[in-house]
Amino acid sequence: MLTGRESLIRLIGKRRRFLPHRQSLISSPSQGSLDLRKGENVGEMTVAEEGSSEKHLGGGGDNDRIGSVVETCAADFVTCPVCGNTVPGGDYMINSHLDTCLARGTKRKLRQRTLLQLNFSSQSKVGIQSSELDQVGVHLVQRAPDNILCDTIRKLHDCVGANRDNTTQCKALMNSESVLSTDSSAENKITYDINCGADSPTLLPENKMPKYEMNETMDDMSGQLLKTFVVGRKFSEEVMLYLGANISLLRDPNNIKDSNAIKVVYAESGCYKMLGFIPRELAQYLSPLMDKYLLSFEGCVTSIPEHSHDVLPIQITCQNEIFSGEKECDNLQVVRSLWENAFRVAESAKTHPLGMAKYQQNFSVLIQEVLRSYPHLFSCDEKIIFETFTSLSDDSQRLFVRLYTRKGPWFRISNLSYPEISDYNQAIKELSATGYMCAVESISDLQDNDLKEVLYLLTVSELREVLCKLKKKCKPGTRKQDFVALLLSSYADGLCPVLPNVVLEKTGPCVQISLSTESIIWRAERLFFLNGEQDLSAFLLVDLGIIKYPNYNCIISKQIFSSRDDFLAYEEAIEVAQVMDQSLDENSTEFVWRCIEVSDSRISNSSHEETRSLTSESPAAFLSCFSAAWVYSKVVLLGVSFLERERRYKDAIILLKQLLKHFTSDRRRGYWTLRLSIDLEHVGCLNESLSVAEDGLLDPSVRAGSRMALQRRVLRLGKPPRRWKTPSFSESVKRKITEVHVQGRPLNCRTGTKSRFYGEDGEQCGVEELAMQYYGGEGGSWQSVHTESGIWLTIFGLLLWDAIFADVPDVFRTRFQTAPLDLGTDSFYEVRKTILEPILVKIYDGAAEEILITSWETHLGTSCRGVNWDRHSLSELRAAVTCIGGPCLASFCRHLAQDYRTWSSGMPDLLLWRFHGDYRGEAKLVEVKGPNDRLSEQQRAWLLFLMDCGFNTEVCKVSPAPVSE
Repeated sequence: MLTGRESLIRLIGKRRRFLPHRQSLISSPSQGSLDLRKGENVGEMTVAEEGSSEKHLGGGGDNDRIGSVVETCAADFVTCPVCGNTVPGGDYMINSHLDTCLARGTKRKLRQRTLLQLNFSSQSKVGIQSSELDQVGVHLVQRAPDNILCDTIRKLHDCVGANRDNTTQCKALMNSESVLSTDSSAENKITYDINCGADSPTLLPENKMPKYEMNETMDDMSGQLLKTFVVGRKFSEEVMLYLGANISLLRDPNNIKDSNAIKVVYAESGCYKMLGFIPRELAQYLSPLMDKYLLSFEGCVTSIPEHSHDVLPIQITCQNEIFSGEKECDNLQVVRSLWENAFRVAESAKTHPLGMAKYQQNFSVLIQEVLRSYPHLFSCDEKIIFETFTSLSDDSQRLFVRLYTRKGPWFRISNLSYPEISDYNQAIKELSATGYMCAVESISDLQDNDLKEVLYLLTVSELREVLCKLKKKCKPGTRKQDFVALLLSSYADGLCPVLPNVVLEKTGPCVQISLSTESIIWRAERLFFLNGEQDLSAFLLVDLGIIKYPNYNCIISKQIFSSRDDFLAYEEAIEVAQVMDQSLDENSTEFVWRCIEVSDSRISNSSHEETRSLTSESPAAFLSCFSAAWVYSKVVLLGVSFLERERRYKDAIILLKQLLKHFTSDRRRGYWTLRLSIDLEHVGCLNESLSVAEDGLLDPSVRAGSRMALQRRVLRLGKPPRRWKTPSFSESVKRKITEVHVQGRPLNCRTGTKSRFYGEDGEQCGVEELAMQYYGGEGGSWQSVHTESGIWLTIFGLLLWDAIFADVPDVFRTRFQTAPLDLGTDSFYEVRKTILEPILVKIYDGAAEEILITSWETHLGTSCRGVNWDRHSLSELRAAVTCIGGPCLASFCRHLAQDYRTWSSGMPDLLLWRFHGDYRGEAKLVEVKGPNDRLSEQQRAWLLFLMDCGFNTEVCKVSPAPVSE
């Protein structure tokens, strides 16, 4: 796989069906530093060819079908006065499009002076822009409750991008309480604290909740009613309930799904029968009150549900007096906080239907959180789409979420079967009327672009029947895609014009999510999770207890995207990345070149301020991965690998120089510099190649393996007469690493394949297992694990857990993070230095095992980047940290904290240890190499660093035993 391909795939995540900017990206000329089609036998693409190629890549779609609610509203698009095409109405998009139009030499419809004076946008930008917020000191007030579904979607002040026709709707949206409140102090930053408990379903702040009336003091808490409901009724026992039946709360700390679980039991006549559980979101606040402060709660049933398994409304009260003796101020404050949070969770639950499906709740949470956190990134019409969703019936909401999470894009109505949806026809009718869904019931509704996708709804047997009906021959064993291709080819040639009718007879009515709605929901998902790898299934994994996220506070002091234009530019960059990825899959070289040219052009045209903000010197440099320029750099880097594979080294050199010019403090500069030096050598520019390598060694961003590789290149290329003086690092690079040679009986030792040997027990094994057998026997009776980076990252995560999840502004933004956003940057260590150093001192002094045990017992099963709970046992980890010793372990953890991204790979394969007595031992790190294998520069850098820290390291070379004649 090309270098950078996997990283780009992770960045893209789930591919989008509809890319709104695809046509303009493909058709507009680039203003980059190279034209990859020069010198190649590739003619200029005609408009027709571009359109057909676009359909081939899956970017087609009927513009009239893009949605009936907004159709990417007029407020978001303007007409270009040069070419007459419709383009996105943001300043960034307008300027980029005008640049390309004017560079193309298209005949202008307006004079230059008129163009300069023209106001392209019909938008009345009444919203508060981020720069204005900074000037007036706006304070974002989070008013939502914690740990339960949010209030209904907040209506927002800033209807950015609303046109005159939407003024009435915008005013209606402004009637409710605003999310923004201005502060006269210009020093106030945009901040809010969010408590992201592992069991919390939302990102809502604990200390910024809605104000509910609580007239009772803490002394009167015992008389306060808390209204909630019983869930998990399917686990209940048979009980004849009646209105006012007495209930009690009992803790269930051994519950495997939730250690905070609280059972609700029927408590009359000495009979205790379980009715279910208190909601998880409420239990996390009541359980500490019951466990630590020994409070008890009783209550009664307030309503009898229609069905036995429906949620059961109840009300409860505290039966204890709070601190009747001398009151302890700290305990009083903790109890007050827990009770107030529980009260607010219960109050907020009143605004949501009790029968709402869990996935329906999760989708609502996603929408509400995004609108609360990023109101300035959505136009007024887009907010109306979200607002419309909350007014849909339960059936419509459930059907939409169900279909959105499925592969699609088309679905046969006859195949839809969800027990919680009672009326499909009414739900589809409502969703179609509001533009959330497109339905096909007759031939007039079916577009040519949809025919292929609808054909894939048919089974292979149904496709055979269609072919037989159309009197087409089909061979036995033909694949489904071949059937579809045959039918489409015949239809395109006019041989079977009745194909749409025949297909619809088979499928019956079909539906799909409208493209405009899908595009807006994609934006919401991207903003909620801040990556492309997570989606709504993340909620499900938490609900099922499969994944547990760590506890941390989200302290947000600045927006990721300062304006809507920035976000749209980022979205467009993701589209280019997706087109690049699809083009590589389909071997479409023309489109690969086009994506490289577009990305190079965007980087070249990016402002100095934009690229400067991506440097590691910036206090929030870790947010640079959410910029368009950073995404384009990923595409260009993949393009470099593609061009090198094609042996187009001169073009690769141009791109690498562009990257090094515009990203002056990027961690990837080491790899870029190395590739530039290598490519220059490929084209015969040895002097320049040497100069690039020498300059790279002066770059503080060049580290670890890349630095080692450049040093070796300087030594190789810098011989007389090019260079007469030997570099000062020559002795360091030539340092010898201890080697051990092990022989084994080979199964295969072919170059390019993983070597296999017969082990001492006669079973097949790899070179690492063979080395472990050697060290466990004649090599010194070592205990060992094959770890590579695994055990080291696990030890690092467990020892420094408190520092990793410390309260640092802007590094935690969602409840679905397993690490802070700045973990791979220099700022991780610098910002937490006062937290990290005391921990490292304790590790140095020998307290590592104690810290490890405490962290393991406290956080067992909680997700953390690098920590693998299943692969390594606590006994293995304790043995490892004990035998390694405090000084070595402290040096290792400090080094990884200072540069996690660069040093988190390339660690030695084996960790060996053995004890001398009960509490003393020694450890050894071994890199194993098979026949025809050698150390990478990253592995060499690691081994030399570990030697400097005092580790016992060596390289074990496995080779075939000589055959006796």
